Amino acid sequence: MLRFAQTCEAIAATTKKMEKIAIVADYLRSLPASDVALAAVFLSGRPFAAYRETTLQVGGSLVWRTLAELSGKSEQALTESYRRHGDSGSVAADVLPSRAPAVLSLGDVQRAFEQIAVARGPAAKGVLLRDLLQQATPLEAKYIVKIISGDLRIGLKESLVEEAIARTFGVSLEQVKRANMLLGDIGETLLMASANQLAEARIRIFQPIDFMLASPVESAEDALGYFENAAVEDKYDGIRAQAHIGDGEARLFSRTRDQITESFPELPPVLAGLPEGTILDGEIVAWSSRGAGSAASSIAPLTENDPVTEGRALPFSTLQQRLGRKRVSEKMMRDVPVAYLVFDVLCFEGGLLLDRNLQERAQILDKLLAAPRAVVVSQSQAQARLDFEDDQPSCATILRAPVSTARSAEDVEKLFAAARARGNEGLMIKDLDSMYTPGRRGKSWLKLKRELATLDVVVTAVEYGHGKRIGVLSDYTFAVWDGDQLVNIGKAYSGLTDIEIAEMTEWFLKHVTRDEGLRLAVEPQIVLEVAFNNMMKSSRHESGYALRFPRIIRLRPDKRAGDADTLDTAREIYDRQDR
Repeated sequence: MLRFAQTCEAIAATTKKMEKIAIVADYLRSLPASDVALAAVFLSGRPFAAYRETTLQVGGSLVWRTLAELSGKSEQALTESYRRHGDSGSVAADVLPSRAPAVLSLGDVQRAFEQIAVARGPAAKGVLLRDLLQQATPLEAKYIVKIISGDLRIGLKESLVEEAIARTFGVSLEQVKRANMLLGDIGETLLMASANQLAEARIRIFQPIDFMLASPVESAEDALGYFENAAVEDKYDGIRAQAHIGDGEARLFSRTRDQITESFPELPPVLAGLPEGTILDGEIVAWSSRGAGSAASSIAPLTENDPVTEGRALPFSTLQQRLGRKRVSEKMMRDVPVAYLVFDVLCFEGGLLLDRNLQERAQILDKLLAAPRAVVVSQSQAQARLDFEDDQPSCATILRAPVSTARSAEDVEKLFAAARARGNEGLMIKDLDSMYTPGRRGKSWLKLKRELATLDVVVTAVEYGHGKRIGVLSDYTFAVWDGDQLVNIGKAYSGLTDIEIAEMTEWFLKHVTRDEGLRLAVEPQIVLEVAFNNMMKSSRHESGYALRFPRIIRLRPDKRAGDADTLDTAREIYDRQDR
């Protein structure tokens, strides 16, 4: 473990990407076969492989109490250390007493993590965490705590670990990336690379993969300038969701790859009737059905000629009532019914479809959802429904999202007007010849929203408000990505409710990286959707741009920081606008 920590220190000491990759590659080459896969997982900032559902369930407060106990430091001393260093791992290295290095191996740390994961309650977990940190030198403790927190903060992304694996074993980087995406296990990917078996990697059902992303366009003419053979769908105001079906069950995953099945318990029983080994991509929306409450849960197609026969999507604010709930009552399911609008299929009966073009995938999806399927409801579920006073069960709807074709800007304009009339945000315009490229925001999928210019941004700093908002953090500085760096592009203070501001104040105060008095630099994790009237060139922000009249549309907890927009997108908006 000491060599692992020393390697991490060396990685953190350089800002050069190729040097980081070289350090990782040299370290991996030096390890015995028993440690190399585990090292790859730890270098990705995880205690366990991504595909595993195992979590440590160790919060920051438990780490904080353990460090206080082992160091004997006061709360004030710990806080001052945190403000200097910005993360609990560095605090551990700062405050824990020096001790002679023990023989703490990577395997010892892994076994301790496994024990912590299965321990019940914070008291039991705290004992195990204390025992682990007592065996560690301050430097080892630094990286043990960082792995627990899920971020090494040494400028090493998993993509760089993939590059190091490719270099170490002389294999294709694309093969490494694809195998890791399918397996959800960087350690197993490394072992397959060492055995020259990457081509044998197969997708794991219930291991979500990254979603294909869309780029914004301002007009129908712009959209059709990228391709002519276009499929056009409504752009719904919901949350993107991946549905995995296998072993007689179905699970739902968000864009952040978090499981959200429990927030929508009426959907999995319907989806579970689909063929084993199926993965779908779609949008969960709040749904107003013409037959809500009286129709059985079903899967059905929507036709191009009559896309609203089954009902219509409701605003995102309605769906928000369902998000983040660990338990959803039957009353909530009736009051806020949802639909899963499916627009793509990524895997069918275990066969991966990413390399098929959209037209082929659409044909498979049409057949898959062509007819209603029986819903399997367990005896306990049936009984639970009988226990409610209202004898009408909630209605779960799985729909094939309607698709039209467009060959001219006039076609797109008509479809856009129809989508807005149905209350939807705009259009998705897709190249029928495009493959499904996970995690990439290219020009094969385009989104047309015209009422406002918007960006998805990451909050980098916050300030205390004024007047009625004194005492809360309500002024947010935000950034977009320029390569691997976040560059600030604006600041906004309007758009969130008082409740949201209070909740975010609590979060930001726990994630301060630098205290500048009234201004606090914070961990870049919170994503906002912001609107603005236009964009100007400006030296005020490192992005080189400033937004005019920016306002927060909403928090985007369904997105990771890495999903935020890029400086290239901002430049495109600037170049397109009327100046």
